[in-house]
Amino acid sequence: MNNWVGMTEEQAGIVQKARKRVIESIGKNMDLYGVTLSTGHLYGMMFFQDKPMTLDEMGEEMGMSKTSMSTGVRTLTDLKMVHKVWEKGTRKDLYEVEPDWYQTFADFFVIKWQKSIEMNVQALRKSAAELKRLTESDPDNEALQNIVATDTSKLEEAIRYYLWLGRLIDTFESGEIFKLVPKEEPQPDSH
Repeated sequence: MNNWVGMTEEQAGIVQKARKRVIESIGKNMDLYGVTLSTGHLYGMMFFQDKPMTLDEMGEEMGMSKTSMSTGVRTLTDLKMVHKVWEKGTRKDLYEVEPDWYQTFADFFVIKWQKSIEMNVQALRKSAAELKRLTESDPDNEALQNIVATDTSKLEEAIRYYLWLGRLIDTFESGEIFKLVPKEEPQPDSH
């Protein structure tokens, strides 16, 4: 898959070593995304490719089965880190890495945190409603009223946090986050 024409064996070896270091690092850090080490290595390997790859090509490059590659690519596709591309004259599915790491992170953040927000806000609101009904059933019980008031205050603060987090997610979805925290611009070569 790599075009080593015009390089000495030593130069190609140095490039391969540098790539392997990055691929290993990416693989180890992909647990942040809930991705296995081997899927992280797949992503790292694809990162260095200069053209889209088929599952067969990935399997050959990684020394793994097409089934393993399919599972890994599906995971990476679901996370919007890899996408399917069309190429004229090719019948097999081709995949390439999403080149915009900023967008990849934004998509991942949105996917993961939206689920978390929905689940947690639902639990918080259900608990708050149950506690309210409990206090209404025994309004003269001072101990109960105090405990429920304290818990309700904590639940309301948690709900406010998740509503804030929802607004933060909106900035990732809209791209507004990049106005607040601009992307790093490529630095001109100083050669």
